[in-house]
Amino acid sequence: MADSNDETIKDKENKPPGLDFICSSFFNTQTIEPLSSDGNLLQIKQQNVTVRVETDLQTCHQLFEKFSPKKTLFELWGFRYAFYLGYKNQPVFLIFEKAKEPLGLLPLWYEEDKEELRWFGSWWQEGNTFWFKDKSIIPLVFSLFQQKVLLNALSMGPRTARRLGLTLDDPKFLLSLEQYPSINSFLSRFNRKKRYNLNRDRRIILSKNPKTIFNRFEDIERLFDLSIRRFENKDVSAFVQEQRRQTFREIIRQAREYEIRTVSTEIDNEVVGVDLIALHKGIYYALNGAYDIEKHPGLGNYTNLLLIQDAIDLGAKAIDFLEVSYGWKEEWFEPIPLFQFNKIEARSV
Repeated sequence: MADSNDETIKDKENKPPGLDFICSSFFNTQTIEPLSSDGNLLQIKQQNVTVRVETDLQTCHQLFEKFSPKKTLFELWGFRYAFYLGYKNQPVFLIFEKAKEPLGLLPLWYEEDKEELRWFGSWWQEGNTFWFKDKSIIPLVFSLFQQKVLLNALSMGPRTARRLGLTLDDPKFLLSLEQYPSINSFLSRFNRKKRYNLNRDRRIILSKNPKTIFNRFEDIERLFDLSIRRFENKDVSAFVQEQRRQTFREIIRQAREYEIRTVSTEIDNEVVGVDLIALHKGIYYALNGAYDIEKHPGLGNYTNLLLIQDAIDLGAKAIDFLEVSYGWKEEWFEPIPLFQFNKIEARSV
């Protein structure tokens, strides 16, 4: 799809942050200090472990490919690179080493507008894990940072999270299609009233003779428009930002290790709903969707059932409806707890 060559940051206003700036802005000087013998190397105090800071994009790509387990969509370079192409935030990768032997990687980027470090690819990345050969290094990570760092959506057991002093993040929502292999088996989990309401909404939309179109990728622009219109009198859609729109265009263009899919609904020759889907290793990721529910009440419920049926037809093992409930997911699916290491001031992320 898109050119696979990594871009380099050439804007003078977006130079890689220097080691002095990184140390003074983010690191806890009681636990880590620069090594004067090397311009990008730090020593963890009282530990035989060093941390190398890498900001070159091509080198970061190579490190990402080396350490990422690539088990989920969010662990694929192409998916995270789409966010880089949208936002152009400077990568700041931390390589943990012992006797010059790499032990693990913490892939971050620097958000200049907030002066914060977050995951490479932004807070949007989910189910994050630590890519370390030596798991004993993980507690050291949290001792390094004193401020302006957010490691969100961490996937681990609650006991481990408590031991590490992490706090709860928004849960994510997963539907096992091995547990619910058909729409009817899924609907059976609801009480009688809820089943009636869902079937009613589906009948109402079906009475309008909707047309479903798969993989008309240009409909991503219609998704942006529907989302912006949907929230114009309430919260502001994230797609008012050109960076977010460009990111989602790039998610489509960068699809190599993952498969991309759009699901569009037309009524009376008008596109009234669009969903963007990614597929990787049998998981159907519902990345984003927008619908004209003002003109077509019930379209949201109709589409959710449509996506579940689509995933079943494709032989998916599960559907990942991602993090944050938005007031409806907890009624449909079981929440999966996620955790965070939050060293930023309390405000919207």
